[in-house]
Amino acid sequence: MTTPPNELRPRGRRRSRAAPAAAQAATASKTSAVGTIRPARAARHGMVVFAMSASFALLAGAALAPAALLPSTATAVGELAPGPARGPGQSLSVLGDSTPLAIDRDDFTYTTGKQSLIAGGTNYDWAKLVLLDAGWPVTDSNVAVMTRWMRQENGPDDWWNRNNPLNNGYGSGGGSGLGSYDTLATAAAMAAETLQTYSGYVDIRAGFAASAPTGQIEAAIWASPWATSHYGNGSHWSQTPVPVITAPAEAWR
Repeated sequence: MTTPPNELRPRGRRRSRAAPAAAQAATASKTSAVGTIRPARAARHGMVVFAMSASFALLAGAALAPAALLPSTATAVGELAPGPARGPGQSLSVLGDSTPLAIDRDDFTYTTGKQSLIAGGTNYDWAKLVLLDAGWPVTDSNVAVMTRWMRQENGPDDWWNRNNPLNNGYGSGGGSGLGSYDTLATAAAMAAETLQTYSGYVDIRAGFAASAPTGQIEAAIWASPWATSHYGNGSHWSQTPVPVITAPAEAWR
């Protein structure tokens, strides 16, 4: 549809006379709005400043508070320090007819190392060394019999004579017991082997193995073929204590 010429819109712009009035109204509205917003912002700013001031005031008051109002370190430490027990004490009552319990304790033995015995070097050390080599208990009764036996063979002051304290003929090169060994340690091993091997010494073995009374073991030695004299069946045998005597160091090496 074609618009009539007289109804065509003009190309140029025409300003309405009402425009200035509208602009003034808009400006007035903005002014009014700004005027309304700024007081609100000022109010909020004042509240923030007031809150900050109050906080600083509280902190300052705490810093200036009297020291007596705050718990001291000494008081805190004093409360934690140990002191006498508080509360009712404890006690234990025992009936008058109570009897102590009997406690059974197992017997025990100790074994001395061979090197320690060799380092000791005494006649008692050699006696213990024979017992160890034979696998017999190292008890006081067994050691007493062995040292007495050594004394009857060579005497106490020269018990290491020819490095053969019991005058053992086995492995010493002397069938009559007059042979010698290279060291006392070898002599102990050979004496143990002899006593453990020959049937004529069965009662001696049994006595040492059981750590029997000294008289029982000594009677077995007298009755054995170890000495042709049989020690006079005990008349040539002393049961007095044997002194401790150390052999020369070269007898052990």
